[in-house]
Amino acid sequence: MNVTTDSQARQHLRIGWWSLLFFLSLGVFLEALHGFKVQWYLSVANETRRLMLTLGHAHGTLLALVQIVFAATLNFLPDWNSATRKLAGTCLNVGTVLIPAGFILGGVKIYGGDPGLGIILVPVGALALFAAVYFAASAASAKSAVPPKGK
Repeated sequence: MNVTTDSQARQHLRIGWWSLLFFLSLGVFLEALHGFKVQWYLSVANETRRLMLTLGHAHGTLLALVQIVFAATLNFLPDWNSATRKLAGTCLNVGTVLIPAGFILGGVKIYGGDPGLGIILVPVGALALFAAVYFAASAASAKSAVPPKGK
């Protein structure tokens, strides 16, 4: 692994682990709202809020794990074109921020049964995530992909 790839892997590990800590903490906070029967969160009129915040927590946690897996994947793809690798990493970072942020912002202010305007970030983040996964899958399918040692 070269210095640029190593630096990128460390960046995704940092983002992944800190994001995981943040979103797991958010989950504990949401559980506390539930446990203390906070009506802002639990009221039937706030079902959309509860769903949006839960989706933000769940997607954020999952995407934090994807960041960590992406960092580990870089070890197995030494010949991955650096421009495409950086683009994939940027797209993954964008998706990791926009998808959970869209759900959370969509849940903070709701309009009747509809989420707030923050929800508009979710499809943008989903497109970025789709691109990142496509680039990673393409690189993993290349003949130059290195199998794990000992296989």
